Amino acid sequence: MPLACPPHVHGDLAVLRLLLQRHADGSTPGARSDSHRLALVVGGGGMRGSYTSGMLRGLERAGLRDSFDEVYGASSGAFGSAAFLTGAAAAGAAAYPEDLCSRTFIDMRRLATRRPVLSLEFLIEEVLSRRKPLAWDALPASAVPLHLVATDTADLTAHTLHPRTLPQWRRAVRASASIPLLAGPPVEFEGRRWVDGSVSEPLALARALRGGATHVLALLCRGEEELHPDSSASLSLWARMLDRLVPGLGTLAQGSRRYRADLELIVDATRPNRGSTHLLAIAPASSAGVAGLCTDPGALARAVGIGDASATAAIDHLADLDPAKTPIPE
Repeated sequence: MPLACPPHVHGDLAVLRLLLQRHADGSTPGARSDSHRLALVVGGGGMRGSYTSGMLRGLERAGLRDSFDEVYGASSGAFGSAAFLTGAAAAGAAAYPEDLCSRTFIDMRRLATRRPVLSLEFLIEEVLSRRKPLAWDALPASAVPLHLVATDTADLTAHTLHPRTLPQWRRAVRASASIPLLAGPPVEFEGRRWVDGSVSEPLALARALRGGATHVLALLCRGEEELHPDSSASLSLWARMLDRLVPGLGTLAQGSRRYRADLELIVDATRPNRGSTHLLAIAPASSAGVAGLCTDPGALARAVGIGDASATAAIDHLADLDPAKTPIPE
């Protein structure tokens, strides 16, 4: 019989059981004592990434980084994942209320001059290089690889970028988060032009499964109450019009529909292509009222705290159960 999940945790708790068992066993990448493949998928959502950054901070504090075999990230999930894999999840989370809640980063007035509302230049060259420096040189050698998801502007399909050099890593992170008008023009990388990975793939769940993952933990930046009730609903008229103006922007703005579809995949083990895989999602346990372009430092700090507490509560819930009753499925 499936174990009961806390209200903000959705899916199969066997994912957390594997995560905690590996930590208890001292399992490390490349030297596993099991045959499973555990992927972490971190979705994007602009400043809603404050929730998932808090979750990553909680996972880091629990010492669970080396329990994963790979990480997928797009948009805000890309730099949050990079911070997590380089041991800087706490700094990445602090960046939201301390550095990103300013007009230097987000300024709606720039629309009047058709400049990007959100400055990726400030994020990458100032915050991630000076204020909360990211160990960029640790990413190519990370034992747990980071797969950056971006959208090809030619056909609006999602792909995984494969940076090798440090300049390529910076460019790939930028490509994974760029979107015309909102966060800058398409970014050229290896002969193609890319925009935000969330345009085509809010959560890389299917991508992780195609890559061979047997267990997937997804971190969500929206609680269930913020999701559209009908995942099959078509885009609204205004979103379709926005897509005609800037391909992908309207689709990106309708993330609540697509997150609902992803959540349905997570909780329904009978879905096609699921096979015997195990999927689990942690969502914010409550709302701080943070939207994609929020600049309220208090709300952002609360969102980080909610995310941290949500991940910690999920871990504590399973840790309190009798391990003998929660075996890791083969």
